Amino acid sequence: MLDTYVLIGLMRFVLGVQGVVVNRKNIIVMIMSIELMLLAINLILITGSTKLQNLMGAVLALYILVVAAAESAIGLSILVAFYRVRGTIAVKFINFLRG
Repeated sequence: MLDTYVLIGLMRFVLGVQGVVVNRKNIIVMIMSIELMLLAINLILITGSTKLQNLMGAVLALYILVVAAAESAIGLSILVAFYRVRGTIAVKFINFLRG
């Protein structure tokens, strides 16, 4: 039963990697794919934590959720500010942010 959850987590992670690699034109889809990868890792950590009867995997998954929420909030706020300045959020125009 636990192997099923690990397999589902791996499939989600591969889907997230494909979303980042294949769709490099839409930044919002890239951010959503990164979130999908983080949630897949959380599923695998919680599955391992359940199998080993140890709470460390669940605690680490909680930290990952906090980091993912902060990453989403900061990333979307940067995109809103970038859209106000440039009028687009296309990935090919984001090199404007390089310092």
